[in-house]
Amino acid sequence: MRRNRLYLALLCFLVFGASGVASAHDGNGVDSGTTAWMLTSTALVLLMVPGLAMFYGGLVRTKNVLGTMMHAFSAMGIMSVLWVIVGYSMSFGENVLGGWCGWNSDYLFLAGIDDRIMDEGIPEYVFSMFQGKFAIITPALLAGAFAERVTFKGYAFFITLWGILVYNPLCHWVWADDGFLYNMGANGAIDFAGGTVVHISAGVGGLVAALYLGARRGYPKTAMHPSNLVMTMIGAGLLWVGWFGFNAGSSVSSGLSTAQALTATQVAAASGALMWMIIEGRHQGKATALGFASGILAGLVAITPAAGVVRPAGALALGAMGSVLCYLAIQMKNRLGYDDSLDAFGIHGVGGIVGALLLTFFIRPSWMEEAATAAGGSWTVLQQFGVQITAVLVAIGYAAVATYLIVVLVDKTIGLRAPEKDEMAGLDTTYHGEDGYGMLNAG
Repeated sequence: MRRNRLYLALLCFLVFGASGVASAHDGNGVDSGTTAWMLTSTALVLLMVPGLAMFYGGLVRTKNVLGTMMHAFSAMGIMSVLWVIVGYSMSFGENVLGGWCGWNSDYLFLAGIDDRIMDEGIPEYVFSMFQGKFAIITPALLAGAFAERVTFKGYAFFITLWGILVYNPLCHWVWADDGFLYNMGANGAIDFAGGTVVHISAGVGGLVAALYLGARRGYPKTAMHPSNLVMTMIGAGLLWVGWFGFNAGSSVSSGLSTAQALTATQVAAASGALMWMIIEGRHQGKATALGFASGILAGLVAITPAAGVVRPAGALALGAMGSVLCYLAIQMKNRLGYDDSLDAFGIHGVGGIVGALLLTFFIRPSWMEEAATAAGGSWTVLQQFGVQITAVLVAIGYAAVATYLIVVLVDKTIGLRAPEKDEMAGLDTTYHGEDGYGMLNAG
């Protein structure tokens, strides 16, 4: 009995004592609890990149598995280096060039933040690295639209320019303190975790690039079966897990808003997956594994801009509506015949637009009350909806025009569209000298 009491006392100390330590500030003003969660969130968002590589890699043909996965993995290198050199400065520095982007010489190479602690109680290094993961995954998402038909060298140059000229300015407009969309209206353009900055820009940019480059050779007459749906399902699971860091980490805290965002993320993902199964079952007579995975992503994308803004009932609605409209977008793609290889626009572009606009009608009352106070009187749902429409249209228009110019530039100079012989042989052997499933040919 005495031993049991000792064990109980030790358990209480570990639970309650550790929680007290976790929320404490050290002598430098660091909140260790918030910092620990943000470090975890940073790792979770990075986990989404190999998860995305698996998701996309399983969907392409066997000869393009490694090439497609390399689009995601190479972004981890290219975009990380760019982020350290100029990306963080362009995204979160003070307005320059009429507010087109930010700039802060202290942020170049992260040289001036070595010992800087933010108001939230976390080292600025942690915030910078967390935000840098969003800069990695956005062009990796975009690459799904033109999978199986671009040169690797052209892709590397493309995402370099796209990160500098598209992602960084959009990030500044929406998330920087002096960004014009951040300061529009009483609430600003609400984008809690990247529906506009990440998903709309990636989806629209991917669509523009896919339309310019043209369809894969043989599409749609030649069957292009997925190489490994088991890998795709594992990738979808990793994305779901990583998305908790993506959304809940965007609270930049470890408290109530974190719990609200995490809950909304889980609810919307489940709602989206369930709705896709129902629609697919009714429309095609079968609920497929790929459909379930697509529903997960549709729900997650739709809740991303709204994660810390809506309550669970709103998350259920957004997840379900995201699935319905993304499903319709993919059916429309099949009818129109354009080749968005892995439905980057159908899932990410459409899902991001759905979430960014419809979140307006599910905002928790406390947000609207605070907005009304900030507005000096009242702030209505319709006023917020107008702000959201403006932000979505700005993101669509800018991403479309800028992406088109970058695609043309890269294609006309170093080449982006793969030559026919390279495409027919496959990206794996042509651009990487490897075979993703070489073990099957051993012997």
